[in-house]
Amino acid sequence: MLTKLAMTGFKHRWRDYLVLFSGLIMSSAIFYMFEALATNQDFLKQNTSISMVGLIFQFGSVLLTIITLVYIGYANSFLLSMRKRDYGLFMLVGARKSKIGQLIWLETLLVGITATIVGILVGTALTVGVSQILINSLGLTLHHFTAWYTPAAIATLLLYVGLFLIAGLFNLLSLTKTPALKLLHSNDQPNRPQLKPARQLIEIVVGVISIAIGYWSMANLKILQLMGIGIALVTIVLGTYLLFNAIFVWLMVALKRFSFAQRGLNGFTLSQLSFRIRNYTKMLSIVAMLFALALGAITVGMGFHSQIPSMANINNAYDMGLVNASTAEKAQIAAMKPKTTATYHFKATKKVVYFQAAEFNRQPFTTIHTRNKNQLTFNTVHNNAAKLQKSEDNYQLMQLQSGVMATATPVFLSKTAYAKLAQPEQRLTVFTTNNVIEHRVALNKLAKHHFHTTSPEQFGGRYAMYLMVNGMYSGLEFMGMFLGIAFLAMLASCLMFKILSGADADQHRYKMLDKVGTTRRQLNDAINKEIAVLFILPGIVGIVHVLFGLQMFKIIMVTSPYTGIWLPFLIFAGLYLLYYLITITIYRRIVLQ
Repeated sequence: MLTKLAMTGFKHRWRDYLVLFSGLIMSSAIFYMFEALATNQDFLKQNTSISMVGLIFQFGSVLLTIITLVYIGYANSFLLSMRKRDYGLFMLVGARKSKIGQLIWLETLLVGITATIVGILVGTALTVGVSQILINSLGLTLHHFTAWYTPAAIATLLLYVGLFLIAGLFNLLSLTKTPALKLLHSNDQPNRPQLKPARQLIEIVVGVISIAIGYWSMANLKILQLMGIGIALVTIVLGTYLLFNAIFVWLMVALKRFSFAQRGLNGFTLSQLSFRIRNYTKMLSIVAMLFALALGAITVGMGFHSQIPSMANINNAYDMGLVNASTAEKAQIAAMKPKTTATYHFKATKKVVYFQAAEFNRQPFTTIHTRNKNQLTFNTVHNNAAKLQKSEDNYQLMQLQSGVMATATPVFLSKTAYAKLAQPEQRLTVFTTNNVIEHRVALNKLAKHHFHTTSPEQFGGRYAMYLMVNGMYSGLEFMGMFLGIAFLAMLASCLMFKILSGADADQHRYKMLDKVGTTRRQLNDAINKEIAVLFILPGIVGIVHVLFGLQMFKIIMVTSPYTGIWLPFLIFAGLYLLYYLITITIYRRIVLQ
């Protein structure tokens, strides 16, 4: 009988259960995506040269576990809020508390296990899709990466099932010891914010000091090493929560005292925010951290991606050099529409390569002369034969040779002296395209055809350097972009779950406003403002965290981590705005029927 009653309640509130299930599925899916990288030690070792990357991921796992604890705690409280009234009714009609306790336990565990298993499967599918998109679009080279990783699935299942076992026990104890009448009216009690100046002032001071310590430790990671990451993890999470808990409550109370709160539905909007103020502070703190993690990861990933062509460009002025290029290979070069192309004749011994000086006088050979290697700035120098013979950068010409000739010494002779040499004459064709990455497919095909390999050790030029640098940074670039997308999805899941979980309860309030003559436009404006506050506040805090947090990457990035920062910020702002528009659209459909 109780099972039938429980199923009836489920059917009656299927929309709320759908929000709960979708939120938990996304949470477990994102946790699995992170663990698929964090627990795969072969992937971490093969795709990055940073020795402590495994420990960094362990810190990340701790942070994500904290976020998961808060998220599941809130999801469990949401499940309780849906069922308290039903369980109170069961008690009133004479149901035994032991039976209700079993029902509570099984329902909580069933929700958790089902959502976790589906989430792992969804996480695997997302891992496949996101990784393929990144690899194909960015031309990444990865080793030992797999979308399905059994240790990650086990870690996710153990964590979530364990947490739901604890949650089920908590629900059993909480509901069976609460009087039936209190359960019936539990959702009617508002959580009104109250100002406690002394306590809030202490929270603000401690929060600011904690965040300042976290920012300092990230900026001095070169000195503190791994300890700096641990300090930042604890202090920034603590400081963020304390500041939200103190300032957000004060802000809601203070805004009601201003005259604009009496205009239109501003007073209603502030009351809506105040009604669940305590739950908002916890969730918004988590959202702010996820915002910082997502934006920071994407920014760093794009930073590594942008420095790859810069590092390739300082190696050589030419993409590739071909010795005795065939007619088909010349056609392949021409198809890329190179900016410059030149052919130099030479004769070679084992230790010396002889060139005609007159050819270099007619077609000067361009070399790269770096001014500041840390900033990747350089000058291009056009050399005739005399300059090239004396230049320290003439090794760049020999890089474009193949085999033993790459380590030989270049010598430039007159036409007469050159003609007297008995060695057979050969040709070196060099060329430069407008962009190595843009033509990487064609260059790869050309290298396979001419050198019978794409190993960069077998040939020189910008493309060979690109392959080497790309292999070096692909793992870091992939981790940044992959985790950024995962954290962004988690952020959206948290915000949408928090907002939509209260939509059903808000429905009758908007119905009352509609009955007293409020226009649809005013109702839409009230919804837009309320949800905008929940998006803007963690966004501001997250951006500040990112701007300071990028200091950590100065020790591993060749270029400044702030170079081109506007692009990931702009992309992220567009995605964040899209989530906001999706959220208000769904919320309106629920509350403005």
